[in-house]
Amino acid sequence: MTQPIVYIAVTSHGFGHAVRTASVAAAIKQLNPDIELVFVTTAPEWLLQSYVKDDFIYRPQIFDVGVIQKDSLTMDTATTLTKMQQIRKQQEEIIEQEVDFILEHGVGLILADIPPLAGKIAAAAGIPGWGMGNFGWDFIYRAWGEAFGEIVTWIEDCYSKYDRLFRLPLAESMSAFKSITDVGLTGGIPQYSVEDLRDKFGITAPPEKTVLLTFGGLGLQAIPYENMQQFPDWQFITFERRCGDFPNLLKVSGQECRPVDFMPLCGRVISKPGYSTFAEALRLEIPIVSLTREGFAESEILLQGIRDYSQHQIVNAEDFFEGNWDFLHQNLISPQSETKLVKNGSETIAQEVINYFASL
Repeated sequence: MTQPIVYIAVTSHGFGHAVRTASVAAAIKQLNPDIELVFVTTAPEWLLQSYVKDDFIYRPQIFDVGVIQKDSLTMDTATTLTKMQQIRKQQEEIIEQEVDFILEHGVGLILADIPPLAGKIAAAAGIPGWGMGNFGWDFIYRAWGEAFGEIVTWIEDCYSKYDRLFRLPLAESMSAFKSITDVGLTGGIPQYSVEDLRDKFGITAPPEKTVLLTFGGLGLQAIPYENMQQFPDWQFITFERRCGDFPNLLKVSGQECRPVDFMPLCGRVISKPGYSTFAEALRLEIPIVSLTREGFAESEILLQGIRDYSQHQIVNAEDFFEGNWDFLHQNLISPQSETKLVKNGSETIAQEVINYFASL
């Protein structure tokens, strides 16, 4: 048998989809180093390398745009619609060039999160197409009204071409997919000890006064960092480089460490609603403080998820940006459910990939 190759197609939206597919890819390489990985995405290569330490092929390609955004909360629906209409018109060209690549390189399986076109590409190439995700783009666009009707129908048709879906926790029904397997939470494994991070970055605050601020790849320039001056004995950590300098604010490069690496030394993670951040915090059982996010259908599902499964606070976005962060002095709210989510989603999906190639 020739070397097994997995083509990993990742939606062009923020960092979250790339992070969770990279966590699966890392698990694949850990379980079977002989499987070759091809990442097909516009997510930055350094981000993928922060999770996957082994070699992989990086192929920049746009399959979709997700949501066009100015920052992690501000959406541009009109431009999103225009871009998706353009991609739909170009779909045959995209499919043809990707099928040529797949056949030329002997790719045996597509794993996608979760661009619609990957289903059609797999069908045209004659190989299995598997998806992973907690929502489909049809779900997001449907909530935006009639203008997106044709795009939603097209996406549903594309998703129906997938052979299989691994549905992650905190999910919508994803009913466009014909075969669904529910799995646990995905996410990375911290690569440093708490002691090493404390020593490396000079962190002395206790966990209950250590806060990680993480808002995904687009960041939030509007964060009122000056509020930190009201908490001089607290330690705040951010991956946003375009912010002011404060004695109790540590600015970290994403190419140096990852948010998941810092989570174990924090008493709270402050974020927008986003699956990957929530999933990594839930896997590590780190409390989550989430802003609200209007107009994005996934948000309420995610917020209900932390109400059910995490120590948490939910802070109105306006209060966060215009208030004085008094919420940090308030007690965290206990989860409503006594059930804990299964945490081995990355490993489960990776094992299914390995089993597939072993069966050939």
